[in-house]
Amino acid sequence: MTPHPLASEEPQPDPHVIVIFGGTGDLARRKILPGLFHLYLAGLMPERFHIIGVVRPPAEGSDDDFRQRVRDAVTEFGDGAPSGEAWERFIASVSAVAADATHSEALVSAVETAEKELGSGARRLYHLAVPPDATLELIAMLGATGLNENARVICEKPFGVDLASAKVLNETIRANFHETQVFRIDHFLGKESIDNILALRFANRLFEPLWNRDHICFVQIDVPESITVAGRGAFYEETGAFRDMVVSHLFQVMGYLAMEQPTSFEANPLRDEIHKVFQTTRPLDVANVVRGQYEGYRSEPGVAPDSNTETFVALRVDIDNTRWKGVPFYLRTGKGMAQRRQVITIGFEETVMRLFPLARGAHAWQGNRLVVDFDDPGSIHAHFLAKEPGPVMQLGEATMSFYYKDSFRHAHRLEAYEHLILEAMLGNRALFTRSDGIERLWEVAAPLLDDPPPVEPYPLGSWGPSSMERVVAPHGWCLP
Repeated sequence: MTPHPLASEEPQPDPHVIVIFGGTGDLARRKILPGLFHLYLAGLMPERFHIIGVVRPPAEGSDDDFRQRVRDAVTEFGDGAPSGEAWERFIASVSAVAADATHSEALVSAVETAEKELGSGARRLYHLAVPPDATLELIAMLGATGLNENARVICEKPFGVDLASAKVLNETIRANFHETQVFRIDHFLGKESIDNILALRFANRLFEPLWNRDHICFVQIDVPESITVAGRGAFYEETGAFRDMVVSHLFQVMGYLAMEQPTSFEANPLRDEIHKVFQTTRPLDVANVVRGQYEGYRSEPGVAPDSNTETFVALRVDIDNTRWKGVPFYLRTGKGMAQRRQVITIGFEETVMRLFPLARGAHAWQGNRLVVDFDDPGSIHAHFLAKEPGPVMQLGEATMSFYYKDSFRHAHRLEAYEHLILEAMLGNRALFTRSDGIERLWEVAAPLLDDPPPVEPYPLGSWGPSSMERVVAPHGWCLP
């Protein structure tokens, strides 16, 4: 197999037995299985590895059936075709086992057999791609059977649904794994464009001196989704937009935007600075929150006819430290909205004196913005004011843009899940969330969870309830 250009740039993981709980689930089909094959094509998998897909009893766990599932997943969602010599070598290292928290004997045997075949130095990596109610039982099973030895575990969100449940989850994990073995995955943090925020800030003198309350008047993190809950109504009734997106994703992105420069980008210094942001984040003021529900949500299967679950949320977050005090962070996300976007907008203060008139309909804050589109592959746009052509000195908005797809080696990039799985195999926790950070965010969220305002209806294909404008006043939402 011809060496992939990325293979020479990354250290190669130790030999691994990779166990995927929920091996036949949607997450494994869409992300994990195609991602592992892409890592193999890129030369970033261990030299020796074995992948075990866990299926629930009473299924037999046929290797051939599971390998066909892997082929189908790679065909539909992968970057590389499941054919040729590379595919045959990869799929030969894949097997299946029927097991769950109460029927673990076959799994223990399969892991031990795979380790013997791989030889000395093999590590174990467990990916818990399962519903939240199964995570606690599986964690306890791994500890009780000794499968937690020489192992790492990837945990999927949600990390609890409130502070109490997050503490129970963290206590169960600590009873069976050391914190250094735990990788709480948030795929937003694996995006190239999120990493690029750190490069933008800390590698460019042009921006870092301006990254504070003296120059920035607001920050927006806007993640609308055009899809509806689409048959996942029962799941969504237990979470809602705030738990599903804000606590798990948008708060984490906020931490990257607001952090101080770490002493290095190793795991501990980086995560320490992010945690300081969470520690200084003020508990939410319910008066600065709008919850919405798209029209027709209550007709979805599994949704209560009088459901008060939000499919949309817009809120203001305040960080009480010397860098950000007084600067509002506006967060918005929702289902069934006009577009699918993932956008960060940094709004800069106006100049002290306005010397030039603006064109009709223009606003100074619209012309002084830095916009990061972090939907893969990502882009960065600097919006500024420039003189419009003509005899009159009048300003209009202009833009300078960087597109990730037009630069570097876009064809060789790793998708977020691929990136994070690789980091977990290498043992690098820099891009994974910490237990104390999770608990602090649930503390910040508590006022909203304890006393949520009623949901307001909004039409499918819109940008949300009209009352969302009061959250962002005196500014406006930068999308659309």
